[in-house]
Amino acid sequence: MKMTLSKTDFLNSVGTVYGPGEWFKIDQDRINKFAEATDDFQFIHVDPERAAAETPFGSTIAHGFLTLSMLAGLVPKIQPKIENVRMGINYGIDKLRFLQPVKVDSEIRASAKILSIEEKRPGQYLTKTEVTIEIKGSDKPALIVEWLGMSFVDE
Repeated sequence: MKMTLSKTDFLNSVGTVYGPGEWFKIDQDRINKFAEATDDFQFIHVDPERAAAETPFGSTIAHGFLTLSMLAGLVPKIQPKIENVRMGINYGIDKLRFLQPVKVDSEIRASAKILSIEEKRPGQYLTKTEVTIEIKGSDKPALIVEWLGMSFVDE
């Protein structure tokens, strides 16, 4: 069962680490659908035979932005709900680094550390969260990013 934080506990959660979450497989079908959605058909993503023969990766790899976009699904599964939050929106990205490609059929998971929470207006809180996406079996993460989100909390 997912934990729920009071507003006070949320505001005092700076420094808290959540996760890591469950492993999630990135398969070729997901990569192909992302290529279709973004019109990025570079062979390193969508041509398994050519990627195996012509790249140092030995297989296709996920788009870096596909891996980044997985934050939207992976992070909410590890962070607690906050009481009386009406909605949350993506506010931006700081300090994004792609450290290692995610090969097809690899499994990834997220962990998140709350870096800061700032009240921008009454009931609107800007949260900066450092998110790390790990790759199963690898010592080096796929990416590290500071993700900004705005939470709208009913007072």
